[in-house]
Amino acid sequence: MFAYLYTLLLTLLYIPAIPVFVLLSFKRKYRRAIPARFFLWRNPPFSEPRIHFHSCSLGETKALAPIIAHFDAINLSVITQTGYQAAKSYTNADVRYLPFEIFLWWWLRPGKALVVMEAELWYLLFYISKRRGAKTFLLNARISDRSFPRYKRFAWFYRRIFAHIDHIFAQTETDKERLEALGAKNVEVVGNIKLLATPEVTKRYTKTKPLIVAASTHDPEEEIIATDWVMTQKGKTTLAVVPRHPERFDEVDELLRHIARREELRYHRLSQKESLDADIVLVDRMGELINLYAIADLVILGGSFVPVGGHNPIEPAYFGAPIISGEHIFNQKESYAAVEGIEIVPAEGLQEALVRGSWQPTRITATFDAKKVIGALQDVV
Repeated sequence: MFAYLYTLLLTLLYIPAIPVFVLLSFKRKYRRAIPARFFLWRNPPFSEPRIHFHSCSLGETKALAPIIAHFDAINLSVITQTGYQAAKSYTNADVRYLPFEIFLWWWLRPGKALVVMEAELWYLLFYISKRRGAKTFLLNARISDRSFPRYKRFAWFYRRIFAHIDHIFAQTETDKERLEALGAKNVEVVGNIKLLATPEVTKRYTKTKPLIVAASTHDPEEEIIATDWVMTQKGKTTLAVVPRHPERFDEVDELLRHIARREELRYHRLSQKESLDADIVLVDRMGELINLYAIADLVILGGSFVPVGGHNPIEPAYFGAPIISGEHIFNQKESYAAVEGIEIVPAEGLQEALVRGSWQPTRITATFDAKKVIGALQDVV
């Protein structure tokens, strides 16, 4: 009964929101995702009853690679356009956008298993998959310090979701305790799956000066970092700025172009000139971060100098790159705990950290037990 009432409520919310979805679908960021998810445009059900993996965006989708590699053919659904692009790189995957929940009654077919990444806790996804014969898993499960109070306020709802999840692989003991407090059963700690991925360098860049990478930045981090870099590193190093969201490339280009003109610095966009032979370079192409991490002399990790919650430090740490981070890491505490040597400073302390000119290499210290996850899924197959 609850599932039907829940569907009715979502339908009543969906109908008046249709004009909003139509307008958003004209934005580049949502041009493919919204029509596929909210109108099923070019988004048919999976054709074969395989293991169905589901992730949200780019990072989670890429992190699945070592698990997906153990299966000949899988189904893979995502939420975002960047996640879809990453998913299409898997040659053994049939890829779809996950539709809005009310459509899952028609869209989901019987399958062998459902494996959902991290916090993608869609009630009808688990309920319908379980009802149609799939064994259900939650992989890399975590609940951040900031999110836990919100989860507790809706504990009655999450208990219903966890009632339809057969097995949960959590990142840490703290995550296990929080999940169990919300009603989760069969929770096993195996670590962070992102530790398992081997970053792949696809292009070798040549440096003309030491390279500082401002990675996955958000507004106004580009201005904060570029200003402090000018004050401390101008003429000594190259600054490569990599905005988190592609739709901000033009906006950040205008900012960096202004700073370069004012300071009489050489500047270009990577999409216009494939080199690092400038003072400041805007990296306005997807998939370049790993290539830059491989040769970085320092990584300034974005999303942490503003209250976004931080981004994954494991990829730069794989190459031993020194990392400076802001203090807002509430969404990435487990990943940060897996890396030794990260320097955490407030936004106002970044200039002091940069002026030093020598930084400590980082090292990954945690592990991930892949055998337990792969074994559980192979038992289903």
